[in-house]
Amino acid sequence: MTANVAHVFVTDEEWSATLRGIHGALRSGGHLVFEARDPAQRPWLRWNRDATYQKLTVPGGGSVETWWDLTEVKGDYVSYRRTYVFTADGATVTSDSTRRFRSRTEIEGSLRSAGYTLVDVHDAPDRPGFEWIFIARKPGSAS
Repeated sequence: MTANVAHVFVTDEEWSATLRGIHGALRSGGHLVFEARDPAQRPWLRWNRDATYQKLTVPGGGSVETWWDLTEVKGDYVSYRRTYVFTADGATVTSDSTRRFRSRTEIEGSLRSAGYTLVDVHDAPDRPGFEWIFIARKPGSAS
């Protein structure tokens, strides 16, 4: 048995709408904190079976083998397939995804356009040099 699950990437309009929606839901002085990968590190170059293969044990369910395969790079959009093989019955599930790797400048600009004040950007503590942590604030006083 093989099943495929397709994922669609977030458009610029959806990204902007999401930032505006969160902004609208935050109290004055509230913060938005999120991580984003640094495209300069080109992590997709390591998205292949040899580099990403894992065999995981699922309590009461046997084991699952999983890996990633790069399928396409088109500008700042990177597509890949994640494969899962369930060893108990041989079922295989694949998930096709596309990620957009925005530059730091682009992310900072989108935050400002959505009405945020950028508080800080720093390296993710678990992956320094590969991911940024953005901290943005909705202007106003917290009540």
